[in-house]
Order: sequence, then structure tokens, then C-alpha cells
Amino acid sequence: MTTINDIAKLAGVSRTTVSRFLNSNGYVGQEARERIEQVIQETGYMPSQSAKSLRTKKTGVIGIILPKISTETSSRVVSGINDVMKKKGMQILLTDTELDPDKEIEYLRLLKSRQADGIILLATNISERLQKEIDAIPIPVVALGQDVPGIPSLTYADYDASSDMMQLLIGKGHERIGFIGVSNTDPAVGGIRQKAYKEMMQKHGFEVREGWIAEGDFSIESGYEAMKQIITSDRTEVPTAIFCVTDRMATGAMEYLKEQGFRIPEDIAVAGIGDAVMSRYITPSLTTVDYFNEEAGEATAEMLLATMEGKNYNKKNMHKYRLIKRDSV
Repeated sequence: MTTINDIAKLAGVSRTTVSRFLNSNGYVGQEARERIEQVIQETGYMPSQSAKSLRTKKTGVIGIILPKISTETSSRVVSGINDVMKKKGMQILLTDTELDPDKEIEYLRLLKSRQADGIILLATNISERLQKEIDAIPIPVVALGQDVPGIPSLTYADYDASSDMMQLLIGKGHERIGFIGVSNTDPAVGGIRQKAYKEMMQKHGFEVREGWIAEGDFSIESGYEAMKQIITSDRTEVPTAIFCVTDRMATGAMEYLKEQGFRIPEDIAVAGIGDAVMSRYITPSLTTVDYFNEEAGEATAEMLLATMEGKNYNKKNMHKYRLIKRDSV
């Protein structure tokens, strides 16, 4: 079995240098780093995690609490987190709450019991119970997607992005604009995006009709049902545009409209948020917002690492976005 001494000998460096490289603890020159990496790759050397944990009192595991593991947003964020953590020799442990707030509490406790070195929470709510649980955990926790008081949080620019999308629709001449959102128990997706919708309507002097506002649960099916609810609420006058807070719900809304014989965008324009892969390939292609989720994952990972090292970090960091204009508007 290959040992750390074998790696040092084959790479032509000291055992201490190899140890610094493996533990990401101290400077290792680029040339030495490349030789060590080559030897590790050639020998298939795997350091003993248990031995490392005893030395450093660290497990090398980062816990990630996801709201829904099957979504594209989650997979992109995890990809960004993993890219950063892999370079630090750390492993990630994924948990899936399935949008259940009780499971957020359950997984925080589980990751504490597993002695994770840090936790990244893709929060869907900011309940008092959740905050008490975070305060009780002696492990660094950072949040992505919600501004969670008391811990470093990376938030998306939900208000600005939603306002820009509304401005695009209004600039195309739309005054009768409907909205498909989610429960405001999710402060960001459910609350802030709807706030931007209503305030932009009011700013331009347009009527906000409650019958043209419907709620889904992030799924394609719920977007379909929400669109059905809006259309059937008043057959005499329908909106000329629909703003959906996710691409998945926008996809469902478009499917219902097509079934009912509406032309998109000639009769009703549709817009979403998320830049899901399918949004490029559905017909017509979907106008949406790209939140650069991989980069958000990387930034959150860096934020957690800084917190684990005891560095001060801004409690709230707005992430960038871009509006993508396609054929549905």
C-alpha cells in the first residue's frame, strides 16, 4: 500500500511538503504541487480520512441542504460548490428536504451529528425554528438564496431581476400582465418577486387583478394548473402577458395556453426565471433570467471556507444576473 513517505520519495519532495499539500495547510510551490499531483494520480494514492480527522479534528465533509435535489438549479449550485471543495480536498454530503421545512431542521441536526466541518443551506424559509436551530449548532453555516439573519448569506437579485423582466414586458406594450408565483413562506421566490411584479404594475398605473395572480409549487404541473386558474377566472378578458417566477412553471403555463389555442407570444407572452436548459428548446423558446448558479455555488463555497477560517464575511451578498430575451415575449 502506498504511503505518504512513498509519495514524497517519488515526487522528490519532503514528507512535510506532501502533508501540507494533502491538508491544504501551508505553502507548496507550483512545481512541487504538480509533481505530487502526478505521483498521486499514477499511484492512485488515497489518504486515510480517519487518520486525517484524528490529526486535524476535521472530517473533511461539507453538508449541503437542498430544497429539491432533482432541480436544475440545485445541480448547478452543487457543481459550483463541489468544484471549490474538491480543490481543498473536501467531500460534500447532499441532503434533500423536498421543500419540507421540518426536514431542514432534521438535516441540520443530522449534519451536526455527522460532525460536518460546515453546512451550506439552500433555504426556502426563514422561520424562527430554523434560526434557533442554526444558532444552536457549533458548526459554521452559510445560506444561499435567502437572507438568513445572523449568518453569511448569498442572495439572488430577485427584486431587480423581476423588475427588469416586468419592464421588458411593459416595454413591449403589455398592460394586462398576470403572475404565477409560489407561497410567500419562501421570502425570496414567493415574496420578493411578487413584490417587484406588483410595484412595477402600480408604478406604471396598471391594475393588479387578484384573479390574474396564481400560486404554484415550483413544478411544471403546478404552472399548468395556475395558468388554467388565471384563464378561467374571467373568460371575457385575459392577460396579454404572464410573468412566472420559475422556468418550470412557465413551461407548464405555456403548455396549457397551447392546448387552449392561444398563440405565444402573439396572444399571450410568457416569461420565467432560471434559464433552465429546457427553456432554450421548448417552442417558442422562453424569455428568462440567468442567475449564474454555478458561480453562485462557487461564491457560497468560498464564503463558507472563509467563515470556517474565522474570517469576517459580509452577511448579505447580492449575486449577478442577466436577462435573456427569447421568442416567448
